[in-house]
Amino acid sequence: MFYKSTRNSNVKITSAEAITQGISADGGLFVPESIPEISFDEIEKLAGMSYADRAFEIFRKYLTDFTDAEIHYCTDNAYSTKNFDTENIAEIAHLFDGTYMLELWHGPTCAFKDMALQILPYFLTTSAKKINLDKKIVILVATSGDTGKAALEGFKDVEGTQILVFYPEQGVSPMQKRQMTTQEGENVGVCAIKGNFDDCQNGVKAIFTDNDVKSKLESNSMMFSSANSINWGRLVPQIVYYVSSYASLVADGEIKMGDKINVVVPTGNFGNILAAYYAKHMGVPIAKLICASNINNVLTDFINTGVYDRNRQFHATCSPSMDILISSNLERLLYLFTGGNDSQIKEWFGQLAETGRYEVTDEVKKVLQSEFYGGFCDDEDTKKTIHDIYAKYSYTCDTHTAVAVKVYQDYKNETGDTTKTVIASTASPYKFSASVLEAIENQKSSLDEYDMIDRLNELSKLDVPQSLASLKTKERRFNDSIEKSDMKSYVLKGLGL
Repeated sequence: MFYKSTRNSNVKITSAEAITQGISADGGLFVPESIPEISFDEIEKLAGMSYADRAFEIFRKYLTDFTDAEIHYCTDNAYSTKNFDTENIAEIAHLFDGTYMLELWHGPTCAFKDMALQILPYFLTTSAKKINLDKKIVILVATSGDTGKAALEGFKDVEGTQILVFYPEQGVSPMQKRQMTTQEGENVGVCAIKGNFDDCQNGVKAIFTDNDVKSKLESNSMMFSSANSINWGRLVPQIVYYVSSYASLVADGEIKMGDKINVVVPTGNFGNILAAYYAKHMGVPIAKLICASNINNVLTDFINTGVYDRNRQFHATCSPSMDILISSNLERLLYLFTGGNDSQIKEWFGQLAETGRYEVTDEVKKVLQSEFYGGFCDDEDTKKTIHDIYAKYSYTCDTHTAVAVKVYQDYKNETGDTTKTVIASTASPYKFSASVLEAIENQKSSLDEYDMIDRLNELSKLDVPQSLASLKTKERRFNDSIEKSDMKSYVLKGLGL
């Protein structure tokens, strides 16, 4: 299995090369040259396996240059109770008739990013050895809240790496900020940007492709890689939990092999739902992919109109990890939809960079709408959904998951579709305790962040993750805040260049 760039189909590299590079030199994203198949017989066999072994079977199809021993080394170290608070790694909660919560937040940072970022360091260091890379790998990360902490935790003190995370100063929850700014590790750095997530993401992408910076890294035996979902090594682990959840539902007798399910994903950068698309086209019987957005509804508009337009007001919401107006992973999807037309991709994403807008062809729009349903909700409906789900089912969900629940309810009311449905639950409610508590109690709390956690614990009966409880006494290590225009010089200074 080789990998191509979305902006140059003539690129042909191994998965190890794609993972270490992170992003193509032409600014494109790496995609597998084909989507491997998985049969119903294979899915049934997965049903009796551990999560680590399920992951092994999926990775064998995509990382064909890795040996079985290398893949086992990665999966066995990443997916264990050493890192996750449940043996199942990803739990499935039965919310109501025919609707299931795929809980992806049982890892060390209490968010779905752990599912990929616990294994990415193993992928990256193994890949570097495979291609005889004798350089320090510098990980640059732009985060809307969850990726940053998960990447920091995954890469802390990993030999041969250094990681620097940028986050929007006013665009993350207090708990997310505290998670990052208290991060331990000798090879980690964290910096706030006076702007939004898109500013962070654009800045990181610009630094990645800056020839002056790359030259300075090269002369100092360093190279960039990414822990954002622009890196294929971040995206491929996310495919696993969609295949795995189907296998679990079969094993539990909730569905029969071959029954179709819908999948609902709250997303801003489109990576999480793109992974579900890959799972579907491998052969997992997924019917509709339901894309849930908050009031920053650029994806909803795109799915419904075929026009991607980031020229709109940016909203800071109670679901901050989705406060995004530039969805990077759409580039991979559109490359697939155009049959690998790299010229078309360069044209559209060139327009996005220059004008903030592009419009796909009628043919692509038709395929897009056949695969996806797009919906959104605002903060008021998000909090009402948290309250209603808690009151009716005694289930506590975070603000991002609530967006998905509300959009799914809208979809069901609009279409009458009663297909059994899996909702990706992307974060622990404790990461957004102020908003969740306000939603449940119908009033803003005057408690501090940690007293809120205690109160939410009383109401939800959910165990407080130790990784969050311990933050109260941790020393804040990182206080830097810079303008987005200063990111390049900040990176060079941080690397001693």
